[in-house]
Formats: sequence, structure tokens, C-alpha cells
Amino acid sequence: MFASVSPDIKRRRPLPVPKAIVGMPTFVPDSSLVSDTVPSLNFGDRAKGRQPDMIVLHYTGMPDVEGALARLCTSGTEVSAHYVVLEDGRVVQCVQESKRAWHAGVASWAGEEDINSCSIGIEIVNRGHDWGYPAFPLRQVAAVIALCRGIIHRRDIPAHRIVGHSDVAPARKKDPGEKFPWHSLADSGVGHWIRPAPIVAGEVLKTGSEGDDVRALQQSLARYGYGIKATGKFDTATMEVVTAFQRHFRPAKVDGIADQSTLTTLHALLDSLPAQKASNGIR
Repeated sequence: MFASVSPDIKRRRPLPVPKAIVGMPTFVPDSSLVSDTVPSLNFGDRAKGRQPDMIVLHYTGMPDVEGALARLCTSGTEVSAHYVVLEDGRVVQCVQESKRAWHAGVASWAGEEDINSCSIGIEIVNRGHDWGYPAFPLRQVAAVIALCRGIIHRRDIPAHRIVGHSDVAPARKKDPGEKFPWHSLADSGVGHWIRPAPIVAGEVLKTGSEGDDVRALQQSLARYGYGIKATGKFDTATMEVVTAFQRHFRPAKVDGIADQSTLTTLHALLDSLPAQKASNGIR
């Protein structure tokens, strides 16, 4: 259903190119899905020649695409992404995949903290939680899937290293959020996801809880990739990570409380990881 993007939806209205970068030299896009290249001034080299083996999905979180592109491409904003996917399914490339875009900020995953050097960042045009947070159109989701599939093929990206911005920066970010259809991506071969366990009444771990059960939860979240320390205390940082986990893997109820549904879903995800990842907790 989401495997390809029809050519007739690639161009609907003129792309609002920021005035500050009109006339800048463009580049050959990395993906055949790209309808426009809008070069960003915000990028650098990947640290120590690091090759990307991770995809981080974002939403733009701004009222319109014009403002989003201006922010991502104008010098001085210190923000960029490799790709931007519009609501109508068009794919815009702003930074070459070989370069380090500035999309993740302070973040970590599976023990790595320079997420910008090891990842490709995709911004999905959506107003986000501060501006009404609309659903993602099907044609946009189809474009994200097709784009990711190409990157996965070119870069050999493992399924469990396709994550959201909130996964790598749970204290700061909510995107792409609980409305993003991770299940549709997984059905098309993009990302690691399982059907969440049903929500039922029972014992929970929440802010203020302490003990071995909390430590086991923290260890399991860290084993999956989240940046969390196993202190045995369910503190604010733990609540933020549980919230991020729920946004991605158990979106029906996002409250930062580790109920049985959250715990069961987490354990099932760990059980379904590739053998090497499951055994050592690294790439």
C-alpha cells in the first residue's frame, strides 16, 4: 500500500525556496525520489569518516513549510536535515547523505552521542504538538516509506536503528509523535515494531517507584538503545524515556507510566531483535 509514490503528486505548487539560498549551487540527489534540491548552509563532515547506519525521523513542528525550509536551510539557524518530506509526497533534499546534517542536537542511542555523524535525518512536514498536531497524510507516509527503503538498501540500515527524534532525545523532543504510523512503516519493511500488548489494569512502575523492578526496566530500555542509567529509582529521566518509548511503540496511551502493556511490549521487542544486537546491546 505504501511501497511507492505516484509521480503525479511530486509537484503540486511551487516550492517555497528561502530567498537567502536562491542561486546557490545544487548537487546531484542521492535518491531518485527527490523532486527538488534546496541546499542548506548548515552541515559539516561526519566525525572520523563515520558512515551513517541509522535513520532519525522528525516532524518540522512549524506552522508551514515555508518557515520550516527557511529554518533548515538558512545560515545561522544551526539546524538542517538531509531530507524534507512534504504533505503532498514531494521529497526535498537539503544536505547530501555523505555530509553531517544538524538535526539531532544533544542526543544518544546505543551508547553513541554524536547521532548527527552516524545518522541520516528526515524531516516530515507536520505542525506538531504545539500547532494542533494533524494526522500524517497517506501520500506523505508513502513517500517516507519509499525514501527510507532506498536509504536502507544503499546504507544497509538495521531495522532497530530507524528511530524517532524523541527516542534519541527523550528529555527534549516529542517528534514525530504518537500519531506517526510506525506500524505502516514496519509493514513495508521499514523499522522494528511489533503490535503493542493490550492495556490492562494491574501493577505499575511510576515516578517515585524504587527497587529491582525499576532497575530491570531501566536496563531493558538501555539494552534497546535508550540513553538511561540503571539507578533503581524511577526519576524524571526514566519517566521521559518511558514516555518516548510509548510514543513510538505503545501510542494508545502516552503517560510515562510503565504499566504491564508497556513492559510486555518492551520485552517482546527485545526478544525479536537480531541475535547480535540482543546479545551485546550494540550495533
